[in-house]
Amino acid sequence: MRYFEEFFSNRIFFIVLFAWLLSCVIKGIIEWIRNKKINWGRFFGPGGMPSSHSTIVACLATCVGMSEGFDTALFVVCCALALIVMYDASGIRRAAGEQAKMINMIVEAWEEKDPVLKDEKLKELLGHTPLEVLGGAVLGVFVALVSGVWVFRWTDSIVGQIGR
Repeated sequence: MRYFEEFFSNRIFFIVLFAWLLSCVIKGIIEWIRNKKINWGRFFGPGGMPSSHSTIVACLATCVGMSEGFDTALFVVCCALALIVMYDASGIRRAAGEQAKMINMIVEAWEEKDPVLKDEKLKELLGHTPLEVLGGAVLGVFVALVSGVWVFRWTDSIVGQIGR
Protein backbone atom coordinates (compact mmCIF):
# COMPACT_ATOMS: atom_id res chain seq x y z
CA MET A 1 0.00 0.00 0.00
CA ARG A 2 3.02 2.27 -0.16
CA TYR A 3 1.99 3.17 -3.72
CA PHE A 4 -0.92 5.25 -2.49
CA GLU A 5 1.26 7.06 0.01
CA GLU A 6 3.85 7.83 -2.66
CA PHE A 7 1.18 8.96 -5.11
CA PHE A 8 -0.57 11.29 -2.67
CA SER A 9 2.74 12.79 -1.55
CA ASN A 10 3.74 13.67 -5.13
CA ARG A 11 3.72 17.47 -4.98
CA ILE A 12 4.50 17.92 -8.66
CA PHE A 13 1.47 15.91 -9.76
CA PHE A 14 -0.91 18.01 -7.68
CA ILE A 15 0.67 21.31 -8.74
CA VAL A 16 0.32 20.30 -12.41
CA LEU A 17 -3.26 19.15 -11.80
CA PHE A 18 -4.06 22.51 -10.19
CA ALA A 19 -2.44 24.37 -13.11
CA TRP A 20 -4.57 22.40 -15.57
CA LEU A 21 -7.78 23.10 -13.65
CA LEU A 22 -6.90 26.79 -13.37
CA SER A 23 -6.24 27.05 -17.12
CA CYS A 24 -9.59 25.36 -17.86
CA VAL A 25 -11.44 27.77 -15.56
CA ILE A 26 -9.67 30.79 -17.09
CA LYS A 27 -10.50 29.49 -20.59
CA GLY A 28 -14.17 29.15 -19.66
CA ILE A 29 -14.29 32.61 -18.09
CA ILE A 30 -12.66 34.20 -21.14
CA GLU A 31 -15.22 32.52 -23.41
CA TRP A 32 -18.04 33.62 -21.09
CA ILE A 33 -16.84 37.25 -21.20
CA ARG A 34 -16.37 37.11 -24.98
CA ASN A 35 -19.75 35.52 -25.81
CA LYS A 36 -21.82 36.79 -22.85
CA LYS A 37 -23.04 33.27 -22.05
CA ILE A 38 -21.61 30.22 -20.33
CA ASN A 39 -20.56 27.37 -22.58
CA TRP A 40 -19.62 24.51 -20.24
CA GLY A 41 -17.97 22.62 -23.10
CA ARG A 42 -15.41 25.38 -23.51
CA PHE A 43 -14.09 24.92 -19.98
CA PHE A 44 -12.48 21.55 -20.79
CA GLY A 45 -12.68 21.45 -24.58
CA PRO A 46 -9.81 21.89 -27.03
CA GLY A 47 -8.67 25.28 -28.27
CA GLY A 48 -9.05 28.66 -26.65
CA MET A 49 -7.02 30.90 -24.36
CA PRO A 50 -4.94 29.71 -22.53
CA SER A 51 -3.80 26.37 -23.91
CA SER A 52 -4.27 23.88 -21.08
CA HIS A 53 -1.82 21.46 -22.72
CA SER A 54 0.85 24.17 -22.73
CA THR A 55 0.02 25.02 -19.13
CA ILE A 56 0.50 21.40 -18.07
CA VAL A 57 3.84 20.81 -19.77
CA ALA A 58 5.31 24.21 -18.84
CA CYS A 59 4.27 23.70 -15.23
CA LEU A 60 5.70 20.17 -15.23
CA ALA A 61 9.05 21.25 -16.68
CA THR A 62 9.34 24.14 -14.22
CA CYS A 63 8.43 21.97 -11.21
CA VAL A 64 10.89 19.27 -12.26
CA GLY A 65 13.59 21.89 -12.74
CA MET A 66 12.95 23.34 -9.30
CA SER A 67 12.74 19.92 -7.67
CA GLU A 68 15.42 17.89 -9.46
CA GLY A 69 17.63 20.65 -10.83
CA PHE A 70 17.74 22.67 -14.00
CA ASP A 71 20.92 20.85 -15.04
CA THR A 72 19.43 17.33 -15.00
CA ALA A 73 18.50 15.05 -17.88
CA LEU A 74 14.96 14.81 -16.49
CA PHE A 75 14.51 18.57 -16.85
CA VAL A 76 15.73 18.40 -20.46
CA VAL A 77 13.27 15.57 -21.19
CA CYS A 78 10.42 17.64 -19.70
CA CYS A 79 11.45 20.65 -21.79
CA ALA A 80 11.58 18.51 -24.95
CA LEU A 81 8.11 17.17 -24.16
CA ALA A 82 6.87 20.73 -23.59
CA LEU A 83 8.23 21.91 -26.93
CA ILE A 84 6.67 18.97 -28.79
CA VAL A 85 3.27 19.51 -27.15
CA MET A 86 3.31 23.27 -27.77
CA TYR A 87 4.40 22.81 -31.39
CA ASP A 88 1.62 20.27 -31.89
CA ALA A 89 -0.97 22.58 -30.33
CA SER A 90 -0.10 25.60 -32.44
CA GLY A 91 0.86 23.80 -35.63
CA ILE A 92 -0.55 20.39 -36.38
CA ARG A 93 -3.77 20.51 -34.34
CA ARG A 94 -4.49 24.05 -35.50
CA ALA A 95 -4.04 23.00 -39.13
CA ALA A 96 -6.38 20.04 -38.55
CA GLY A 97 -8.98 22.48 -37.20
CA GLU A 98 -8.65 24.68 -40.27
CA GLN A 99 -9.08 21.63 -42.52
CA ALA A 100 -12.17 20.59 -40.54
CA LYS A 101 -13.61 24.05 -41.11
CA MET A 102 -13.14 23.70 -44.87
CA ILE A 103 -14.60 20.19 -44.93
CA ASN A 104 -17.64 21.40 -42.97
CA MET A 105 -18.15 24.17 -45.55
CA ILE A 106 -18.07 21.60 -48.37
CA VAL A 107 -20.52 19.34 -46.52
CA GLU A 108 -22.89 22.29 -45.96
CA ALA A 109 -22.83 23.03 -49.69
CA TRP A 110 -23.80 19.42 -50.45
CA GLU A 111 -26.27 19.13 -47.57
CA GLU A 112 -29.38 19.38 -49.72
CA LYS A 113 -28.19 16.72 -52.17
CA ASP A 114 -27.27 14.12 -49.54
CA PRO A 115 -29.25 14.34 -46.27
CA VAL A 116 -27.11 11.56 -44.71
CA LEU A 117 -24.28 14.09 -44.24
CA LYS A 118 -26.51 16.68 -42.57
CA ASP A 119 -25.54 16.30 -38.89
CA GLU A 120 -21.99 15.05 -39.32
CA LYS A 121 -19.91 18.13 -38.48
CA LEU A 122 -16.22 17.89 -37.64
CA LYS A 123 -14.75 19.70 -34.63
CA GLU A 124 -13.20 22.92 -35.88
CA LEU A 125 -11.62 24.25 -32.71
CA LEU A 126 -8.78 21.80 -32.18
CA GLY A 127 -5.57 23.79 -31.88
CA HIS A 128 -4.31 27.10 -30.61
CA THR A 129 -2.88 30.34 -31.89
CA PRO A 130 0.73 31.01 -30.87
CA LEU A 131 -0.59 33.60 -28.37
CA GLU A 132 -2.85 30.99 -26.71
CA VAL A 133 0.10 28.58 -26.46
CA LEU A 134 2.29 31.32 -24.99
CA GLY A 135 -0.46 32.25 -22.52
CA GLY A 136 -0.69 28.65 -21.38
CA ALA A 137 3.09 28.35 -21.00
CA VAL A 138 3.31 31.56 -18.97
CA LEU A 139 0.46 30.41 -16.73
CA GLY A 140 2.15 27.03 -16.19
CA VAL A 141 5.49 28.58 -15.21
CA PHE A 142 3.72 31.08 -12.96
CA VAL A 143 1.74 28.39 -11.13
CA ALA A 144 4.88 26.28 -10.67
CA LEU A 145 6.87 29.20 -9.29
CA VAL A 146 4.14 30.37 -6.93
CA SER A 147 3.41 26.82 -5.75
CA GLY A 148 7.05 25.92 -5.39
CA VAL A 149 8.04 28.99 -3.41
CA TRP A 150 5.00 29.73 -1.26
CA VAL A 151 2.81 26.68 -1.02
CA PHE A 152 5.34 23.85 -0.85
CA ARG A 153 8.39 25.69 0.44
CA TRP A 154 10.88 24.54 -2.13
CA THR A 155 12.94 27.60 -1.33
CA ASP A 156 15.90 25.51 -0.20
CA SER A 157 15.87 23.66 -3.53
CA ILE A 158 15.58 26.91 -5.49
CA VAL A 159 18.32 28.62 -3.52
CA GLY A 160 20.50 25.53 -4.07
CA GLN A 161 19.92 25.75 -7.84
CA ILE A 162 20.71 29.46 -7.98
CA GLY A 163 23.84 29.02 -5.88
CA ARG A 164 25.40 26.43 -8.22
